[in-house]
Amino acid sequence: MLEQLNHIDTEIFLFLNGRHNSFFDNVMYWVSIPAIWVPLYLFFIYLFYRFFKTKFWIPLLVLAATVGLADWISVHAFKEVFMRLRPCHNPELRDLVHIVRDHCGGEYGFVSSHAANTFAVAGFMFWVLKERFRYAGFLLLFWGILVGYSRIYLGVHYPGDVLGGALLGIVISSGTYFMLRRFYPSLLQ
Repeated sequence: MLEQLNHIDTEIFLFLNGRHNSFFDNVMYWVSIPAIWVPLYLFFIYLFYRFFKTKFWIPLLVLAATVGLADWISVHAFKEVFMRLRPCHNPELRDLVHIVRDHCGGEYGFVSSHAANTFAVAGFMFWVLKERFRYAGFLLLFWGILVGYSRIYLGVHYPGDVLGGALLGIVISSGTYFMLRRFYPSLLQ
């Protein structure tokens, strides 16, 4: 069963990674760099300040802890445990993988830390913004999918790595949000 899932994951990866061109090579390279999203992160801080005034630091600290947890768990509880080679490090696929700017990343890829971290932020922001912004969920989901897809496009993750990271980020962000609600219920009303 696991072998069949791995085969399907590889076939989907090869299909998606095989659809590339020089324009999207540049776009996906930049999409995948966390620093490019600093204006978005600053906007989130602004929203915290706007909605929570002098207590904006509380959800900000919880968001930072959420991302820290997602990053730490994705590496230490998944990558270092499952040790699944990234597609660009897999000797059976190396010649079939389209890599952008000769960047492959660390040896192991399950789960994608980019996906875990992005979906941790997106999930937490969804919970915080869902009552205030009608379309926040769609925009945050689009952002998460775009970052996740960029990892496949760049040849550094299988779709299963991205899906696993996304689920991890969503679970962690849901947990930290509900802890925030439990300890600071008046803050989120």
